[in-house]
Amino acid sequence: MRLRFLGKGGSTNNGCPSLFATDQDSYVVMGWKTQRPETVEIPHLLTGFAEPSTFIGAALGDTGRGTFTLTGRLITDDETLSQLQPADDEAAVEVPKRERTFYGAADRR
Repeated sequence: MRLRFLGKGGSTNNGCPSLFATDQDSYVVMGWKTQRPETVEIPHLLTGFAEPSTFIGAALGDTGRGTFTLTGRLITDDETLSQLQPADDEAAVEVPKRERTFYGAADRR
């Protein structure tokens, strides 16, 4: 899987948490490990690095302390991990990339 860096924030440790676009029309999210291997914790600001007209297609759980948790497919293959180089307290998950759809009408006041 090829990764393209989109942005990082929340830590000065090894560029984590970070958001990457993949060549498989998905996102890889690198964040802090949690009690569940397939779930990572990221700062709210990381979601702002999603590509235009898209969003991270995973449920985000607000921790109440400026971070979200999200669950995806745990990245374990060496080729992809070598592009990420996570620290010991970090993990990466792959999540869907979804297109935004506008369902409303512009306010014409």
